[in-house]
Amino acid sequence: MAFFNTQERTKERFSLLLLDLEEYYFEQHTAYHVASSSRKEKKIRGSFKVCSRSIIFDPDGLAEPIIKIPLRDCQKIEFVEKENNPFNDPKPPVITVSCKQVIFIKESNVIAPHRNERGSKNLTFELDVWSKTEDVVQTLLQLHRASCLDKLGDQTAMIAANLQSRLARSSFDKNCFQGVAEKPHMECPVEMVMPLVSNPGHVCITNENLYFQPLNGHPLHVIQIKLKEVRRIYKRRHGLRPLGLEVFCSENNLCSDIYLKFYNPAERDEIYYYIATFLENHIKEHTAESYMLQWQRGYLSNYEYLLHLNNLADRSCNDLSQYPVFPWVLADYTSTQLDLTNAATFRDLSKPIGALNQERLDRLLARYRGMPEPRFIYGSHYSSPGYVLFYLVRVAPEHMLCLQNGRYDHADRMFNSVSETWKNCLQGATDFKELIPEFYGNDSSFLENRLNLDLGRKQNGILVGDVLLPPWASDASDFLKKHKMALESQYVSEHLHEWIDLVFGFKQRGSEAVEAHNVFHPLTYEGGIDCDSIEDTDQRIAMLTQILEFGQTPKQLFMGPHPQRITPGVQNITRSSSINSAVGELSPVSLCEDSSFEDLTEESRKLAWANMGSLKRISSHKIHKEAVTGIAVTRDGASIFSTSQDSTLKMFSKELKEFQRSISFSNMALSSCLMLADGKTVACSSWDNNVYFYSIPYGRRQDTLMGHDDAVSEICWFDDRLYTASWDSTVKVWHCYSNNQSSHKRSKFELLAELEHDAGVNTVSLNAAGTLLVSGCKDGTVTIWDTSSYQTLQQVHCHDGTIHQSAFSPGVCQASEENMFLSMMYNESSND
Repeated sequence: MAFFNTQERTKERFSLLLLDLEEYYFEQHTAYHVASSSRKEKKIRGSFKVCSRSIIFDPDGLAEPIIKIPLRDCQKIEFVEKENNPFNDPKPPVITVSCKQVIFIKESNVIAPHRNERGSKNLTFELDVWSKTEDVVQTLLQLHRASCLDKLGDQTAMIAANLQSRLARSSFDKNCFQGVAEKPHMECPVEMVMPLVSNPGHVCITNENLYFQPLNGHPLHVIQIKLKEVRRIYKRRHGLRPLGLEVFCSENNLCSDIYLKFYNPAERDEIYYYIATFLENHIKEHTAESYMLQWQRGYLSNYEYLLHLNNLADRSCNDLSQYPVFPWVLADYTSTQLDLTNAATFRDLSKPIGALNQERLDRLLARYRGMPEPRFIYGSHYSSPGYVLFYLVRVAPEHMLCLQNGRYDHADRMFNSVSETWKNCLQGATDFKELIPEFYGNDSSFLENRLNLDLGRKQNGILVGDVLLPPWASDASDFLKKHKMALESQYVSEHLHEWIDLVFGFKQRGSEAVEAHNVFHPLTYEGGIDCDSIEDTDQRIAMLTQILEFGQTPKQLFMGPHPQRITPGVQNITRSSSINSAVGELSPVSLCEDSSFEDLTEESRKLAWANMGSLKRISSHKIHKEAVTGIAVTRDGASIFSTSQDSTLKMFSKELKEFQRSISFSNMALSSCLMLADGKTVACSSWDNNVYFYSIPYGRRQDTLMGHDDAVSEICWFDDRLYTASWDSTVKVWHCYSNNQSSHKRSKFELLAELEHDAGVNTVSLNAAGTLLVSGCKDGTVTIWDTSSYQTLQQVHCHDGTIHQSAFSPGVCQASEENMFLSMMYNESSND
């Protein structure tokens, strides 16, 4: 299943899931449980584990149960030093624990509800290393005092102080480095996050690897991730704070390789940006818009797109309070045949689950109208840890036992039937849950009781076993196959954007959410409450616990309506948010597509101008907030790209006559843009000293050239060579080496020449043959360069003010060098 990568690293019986929620496992010692009977003393060898709220003894023998003693139930913990009789063998010191409850787990090595024995109990443990016994007792007494404090906040603070003290006294063992040449970059304390649990330790990042070393050595002494294998990294919001970092070594896998929670956001950010330098495609390229464009044009399946959106919205398989959420897409779980060509087969994706049944919705709205502020329509959420484990109990029974204090849910409330679950989501007074990715995956084990778990007996006497499937599914594998076909069907492809608007988009909050009947409890939304502002510690912890267990709404990814997918039955249907201010005008006028105006003879050119008649404005479109600085047109003329001093590159569809994309590379102005010869890439120069390359098919930045010490004012391109002009008084010439023919891969740039000037260069252009380069400076100087030798051919100081633009005359661009100086120049202070 999705989150079992980390769990499968070890085959130990012990698991962190045996701890209480928010509990830490500190240390372990080889020990014996000394069980006394009326006849003789029995010693059971195992591992004595010190945890922040309990003592756990894990026997070596599989037939023996794991023993858990909650520290709050302990009445006395003593260090007993046995007397040494010189005539007998010395007896070791022991730890005696008097308590009023003992919990037995995995009896006969069977995963089952825990068995609690109440009443006075006395247990004795003998550590293998005698000298550590007294220290262990002192630690247990300290943790016992913390567990017996009246206020939960005081308990948490005392345990946190103990944890931080342990982390401060330890450090990462650099003997674990894989190579002698490795250079450490940074080390700090963290916690590795897994579903329902976290494990404290130290992270160390080097020039080759990311290491995590658990404080307790569980499940491994050290976990290593090679930086060159990292494919994606995400900053995460964990416990409502910006402390999480998740690392993936695959492009599309649902489960990450490690999820770390830092104690300091600055340390998290430093490691994030350090890892990012090793990525082939920087994480900033993975934006909601870039994935949306790929999905819209069929490069991503519906399943893949939803996974990416969940990732970007802080949903993680390692955090059950923010587990990836997927929609119910079918409404027919009773027919013998599944008809994916019938719209009635599908759920209405434009409405939240709670609004699908009008009768139930009317009751909810009546309550909502009479409710004081802050009001909400739904009292429960569509995704929470309880709902996730409701679906996954058959493959994650220990997680369910951990969440529910060692017990399963009532048998009749289990996930027994797909059809009944859907019916309850439509009719239940408090059931509004959506699905999880497993319903559209390939692993059907969550639908089958392969572990033969005793999940209880329903009121009708039937034991809970496999999930009852719809009549149209022959088995669990067939169910998943058809369910995934439904997700990728024509109907869902045409309507999925409506569900995205509700969960990740503009109908998630505000007046649009109210109108769409999509309002949940205020605590479920990001930023709904600042827990750090609550002064009372107990109230703050209670509030945080409620938020994490109740469910959380994903981070909002889209502020305007999400575009519809372009499918065979839905052509050229797009929606985009309007932009209210701009000053740029696009007025495309062109000759036939296969001709070039510069290639015509002088006579033909005159005839062409005459045939064109007077120039007329075809249309005007305001798409930028500030001055337009450059325009580039795709080879087929269908799309127009423009740059602006408002720092954005925008794409305008000539056919649809509307703005389609907006890309921001930095917060500084873009000064020019051009279309490269492949017809798939737009290059943009920026005042932030960089040149950016934008992939049209993939909708994202694919390269960044950091080439200058001041603003890049203009660029031009010829035959794999890029010419960049800058206010740092240089023009640089670069040779572009593409790694392969794929337009989404990065390229390499080799600096061929650096052409020095006496002032900042404002403009640069090439003649049609690419043999001559002209540059214009802020001091009014024009320079002509030979592009084969990069030598100056002529330099003229022709203006008193800045030269804003220069160009070669088509009539003389093929002439000799002596006759080539016919230029257009615009002066800041005159009209010549």
